Amino acid sequence: MVSGKLEDGSEKGLKGHFKEDFSHRTRIGLAPRAGHVDRDAPYKRIATEEAWTFPDLVKAQVDYLESGDAPDDDSLNMAGMFAHMPSLQEMLQDLGDLRIAHMDELGIDRQLLLLTAPGVQVVRPGDGTPLARQANDIAAEACRNHPDRFSACAAFDPRDVAGSVKEIERAMGELKLNGAVLNSHFQGHYLDEQDYWPILEALEAMDAALYIHPTAPFNAPHYEDRGFFGALAGFPHDVWLHTMGLIFSGAFDRFPKLKLVIGHMGECLPLHLYRFDWMQGNADGRSHLRGGTQPKLKHPVSHYFKNNIWITTSGVGWEPAIKFCQEVLGPDRVLYAMDYPYQQSYDEVAAYDRMDMDAKTKKMLMEDNARAVFGITG
Repeated sequence: MVSGKLEDGSEKGLKGHFKEDFSHRTRIGLAPRAGHVDRDAPYKRIATEEAWTFPDLVKAQVDYLESGDAPDDDSLNMAGMFAHMPSLQEMLQDLGDLRIAHMDELGIDRQLLLLTAPGVQVVRPGDGTPLARQANDIAAEACRNHPDRFSACAAFDPRDVAGSVKEIERAMGELKLNGAVLNSHFQGHYLDEQDYWPILEALEAMDAALYIHPTAPFNAPHYEDRGFFGALAGFPHDVWLHTMGLIFSGAFDRFPKLKLVIGHMGECLPLHLYRFDWMQGNADGRSHLRGGTQPKLKHPVSHYFKNNIWITTSGVGWEPAIKFCQEVLGPDRVLYAMDYPYQQSYDEVAAYDRMDMDAKTKKMLMEDNARAVFGITG
C-alpha cells in the first residue's frame, strides 16, 4: 500500500510523480480506495498507452509555435504548455532508469510506448517525417536495451503520405516495432480522407495496429474557454470523430484486416453502439456527403467495433465500465492501459487486481490481448 500526502495534499497513491497535474486528488467520487498491488499476480501487467517524447521534437514544436509562422493550432499550443512542465518532461523523456523505477513502483511489467500528443504532425511541414524516423530509432533502441520492459508503436507524419508509408514499413520491418500511433487530427484533417488511404493500406499490409491517441481538437476556442480541450471533452470528441469518420468512409470495407485501437474506454463509443446502428442511415449512403463520395457500408456500425476495433482502459480503471465493454465487444477486445505519466496511480493498479472477473478474462485484459493485438513477445 502507498500512503501519505504529496506537497499539494493529494493522496500519493492517486497522483504519483506528475507534479504539474492540475487536480488535487483525494478519495472522493469514484477514486479508487487504498489497496495493495499483487506482486505475485498470475498475469503480467502490459500497459498499452504509455507516453514518451524526446528533446529534438519538443524543441521543434516550441520553435515552430514561437516563430509566428505556425497556423492557429490548439494541438501545437498544447505542446507549448507541456514543454513548460518540468516533472512531466523529465518522465516523458526518460526511457531508462527513472521510467523503469516508476513501473516497478506501480507494478507494471511492460509499457507499450506511444509518442505523446501532439507528436510530429504539428511541426513545420517537411520536418515531421525526419522527426518520426528519429523517434522510431530512439524507441527501437529503448526496446533493445530493455526487451523485457518496453515495446513501442511507430510514429509517422500523415501530411507526408509517401514518407509515412515508407516509415511504417521500415518501423515494422527493420525496427520490429509493434504497431503505429497517430495523435488524431492533423490541422483538421483525418485519415478517413481518401488522400491518406495509402497509409491505411500500408498498415493493413504490415499487420500493424493503429493506435489513435487524442489531441486538442482543431479550431476549438469554445472548448478552451471552458477548460474542456483535454480529457473532459475535446480529447474524446476528436477521437470519436476520427473513429466514426473511418467507419463511415468505408475504410474498413476497403481494408477489412485493418486494426484500430482507441483508448480511454474507447472514448465512450461502445456505450452508443445501439444508437449508432439505429441512426446509421443519417450518414450511410447519403450521396451528398463527403463531396459526393459517401459510400454505402457493408455492415452495421457495431460490426466494425467487433471486428476491426479494440479499446484500452487508459485512465478509466472503473470495473463497471470495463465489464460492460468486455460484454458488448468481447473480452478479447479490451486491453489494459495506465496512461503514464499523465495518469499514474498505485491504487488504481490495485483496483484492477481486485476486479471480480474470472482468471482467464483478467489475464486477457492485463496481458494476453496486448500480446495478440500488438505482437508482443517476451
